[in-house]
Amino acid sequence: MTRILIAADSFKGSMTSAGAGAAIAAGLKIGFADIGVGAEFEIVPIADGGEGTVAAFETACGGERIPSQCPGPLGVPVKAEGLLLPGGATAVIESAQSCGLTLVRGRADILRSDTAGLGVQIQAVLERNPERLLIGIGGSATNDWGAGMAGVLGVRFLDDRGRKLGTKPADLSSIRTVDLSGLDGRLKSVAVTAICDVDNPLLGPRGAAAVYGPQKGASSETVEKLDKIGGRFADAVESALGRRFRDLPGAGAAGGLGFGLAAFLGAELRPGIETMIETARLRERARKADLIITGEGRLDAQSRHGKAASGIAALAKEANLPCIAFCGSVEGQKSDYIPGMFAAVHVLESFAPSREVSISRGKHYLRTAAVNAAEEAMLLILRSR
Repeated sequence: MTRILIAADSFKGSMTSAGAGAAIAAGLKIGFADIGVGAEFEIVPIADGGEGTVAAFETACGGERIPSQCPGPLGVPVKAEGLLLPGGATAVIESAQSCGLTLVRGRADILRSDTAGLGVQIQAVLERNPERLLIGIGGSATNDWGAGMAGVLGVRFLDDRGRKLGTKPADLSSIRTVDLSGLDGRLKSVAVTAICDVDNPLLGPRGAAAVYGPQKGASSETVEKLDKIGGRFADAVESALGRRFRDLPGAGAAGGLGFGLAAFLGAELRPGIETMIETARLRERARKADLIITGEGRLDAQSRHGKAASGIAALAKEANLPCIAFCGSVEGQKSDYIPGMFAAVHVLESFAPSREVSISRGKHYLRTAAVNAAEEAMLLILRSR
């Protein structure tokens, strides 16, 4: 019996990671049956820190949901859910549920949005006394360097006259000092990991504002303003803590939330897929497989540097197994990814009349692509044995 491990990310705007995995399995099952091959499928949804991270961990590991009511990026109340993994030692939350881009569509105002909702999410899971906290920080609508989150957890930001400031970027232009004496004491006994899929520093041409600000509605003038205020904010925080955080890989993730989590919560910044692989025991599962399959909405330059697909490709190489990727679209040529990352790549747009149709009917075209990939998949398995 052929054993297939499917570890696909979500196809954003089209299907969840669980939905993508199910569609791939359904298509391969049909394709394998057509050539007389029996197969067993293990589907492990994955995420790299953005929207769907909690759901992916729940499907892969199980656990108990932890609900919270928290302010969204612009203060409008939203519902969020964390996850306490089996055994109770580890909790998972995702900032996208309280600070995500989907929460401000048509209302983007980056200078007046903050991460206060994430602070409330953290408070909710701290009630369950975890030893470890995993925080996915992808897909944010904010660029407040973690100030909103820190403010909810007891940090105070002060001007040169000692007056308390708000936590939105527009409020922090006159920041001078930071008071951490009120920081929630429960955090001292919790190991925090921030999981993200980018390695940008906080400031400058590769920083949070310059690279991601325009995606969140920031004009060139606003980007310049955010970078200037961010520099003052970093000066104040690093002076208070006696350590430099702004140049850490990932400090610029989620509008500088990586910086804030590292500085205020002592978080380790890690690629999300590495954390997913460890927590979901994917290495152990790979040892039982004959083939590994992954997927994501778009293969591009970022896919080769810390995204979910690259992590799964590296896992397959480590296990000496072939790896096939499915994607909605691909940047450049498929030869850019074969054989360097994958043994084969299948693109949904090749089967659909347009990109829009491939997105709206993603499951159908992913299943179709998987049916067509079955014979090639079997050949790859036979060659690897």
